[in-house]
Amino acid sequence: MKILPLFALLAGLAAPSLAAANEVRVVEVTEGDVLVIEDEAGSRYPVRLAGIDAPELDQPFGEEARSRLQEWALGRPARLEWDKVDRHGRAVGKLWVTSPDMPCREEADCPKNLDLGHALIASGLAWHFKRYQSEQPEQDRASYAFDEDEARARRTGLWSDPAAVAPWAWREGTRPP
Repeated sequence: MKILPLFALLAGLAAPSLAAANEVRVVEVTEGDVLVIEDEAGSRYPVRLAGIDAPELDQPFGEEARSRLQEWALGRPARLEWDKVDRHGRAVGKLWVTSPDMPCREEADCPKNLDLGHALIASGLAWHFKRYQSEQPEQDRASYAFDEDEARARRTGLWSDPAAVAPWAWREGTRPP
């Protein structure tokens, strides 16, 4: 995945990769897989986490997914890696933050070591969005799929419901009886 400058979002153009990451701050969590980031200039951009689909807010575990993202990321510095803009104008990519268990979490130079999308899957709060897996690097595709299988096996989060409805089906009107 390329690391691109945020001005490319405004221009809608692909830009060359940067040697350094895009350092941003998470200023809002709107859904379990959508956040708003702010760059150093104070410009704000919506970001859709790549490779996952979290439950809708009106769906079981939707609020839990959003709440977990808020806990991990809201107000925190982050690093954005993206290479696509979706039809809603959101950057689609990986957003990295410092893991809550890192002792240096409050320090500016603490490493960003938690891929938020992957962490939601491992916590049982999102599906690996296989419809778009061909857009993922092979390593991400394999680890996201593996951790979804593990969360299912442990019956963690949304997998505690044996009839969990995928968000893409929920959006199309599929609801449990």
